Amino acid sequence: MRFCNIASGSSGNCTYVGDDDTHLIVDAGISGKRIEAGLNDIDLTTQDMNGILITHEHTDHIGGLGVIARRYGLPIYATEGTIEAIQKNARFRDIPDHLYHPVKADHLFSLGDLDILPVAVSHDAAEPVAYRIENNGKRISIATDLGIYDEHIVDCMKDSDLLMLEANHDVHMLEVGPYPYPLKRRILGEKGHLSNDLCGRLLTELISDRLCQVVLGHLSQDNNMEELAYETVRLEVTMSDDNYRWGEFPVCIAKRDERTECFEV
Repeated sequence: MRFCNIASGSSGNCTYVGDDDTHLIVDAGISGKRIEAGLNDIDLTTQDMNGILITHEHTDHIGGLGVIARRYGLPIYATEGTIEAIQKNARFRDIPDHLYHPVKADHLFSLGDLDILPVAVSHDAAEPVAYRIENNGKRISIATDLGIYDEHIVDCMKDSDLLMLEANHDVHMLEVGPYPYPLKRRILGEKGHLSNDLCGRLLTELISDRLCQVVLGHLSQDNNMEELAYETVRLEVTMSDDNYRWGEFPVCIAKRDERTECFEV
């Protein structure tokens, strides 16, 4: 399987996951033009996609959905709650109903030769999920926009070959920053976003001998820095009691306006 994050952050999110026969987009929160350019960089086109997996209905995850779904007739896979929330948004009312395919959290389904598990997460959206995608014994897990994590998320995503985890904010930067108090409380709450510290702790619970790549994503432009996220997560792993150490697996940062390399697992 291959993985490439095309954009990550509050200004828009989009990730490619696929193999030789099945190609998927996870979220379409950037323009169709940017999605096409990112896919072209890895020798694919939007028309090659077999479907779009949507994690939740916030604009930074569906901003470009209407354009590419209508233009290419791409099926959209999301929970019923997410589909209903999208359909209530006037911007997306002209997406044909037949393109929507409801999925259920914690119920496995298949697209082509990819097995996909939507995983329920805690975030302030209608019915948000993360996704675990598998093929031929390989596993890719993508978990962003989660206020907290629990044992169920750990159980679903352990033994992954590639992990994309949210490292949204540094708690101190957020607390002393310019955001209004209610927004700070929202971000720090159980349905907000995962901090650098919690990202590191989650990673320590997910590290295994199989893990060959970690991608830190959804970094806040105002309340985080790449170096700070990387170092905080590194310290959490280094100080943990397990037998794994930083440097045994590569870690990269998913950027807002620049794709990652295309990783193969």
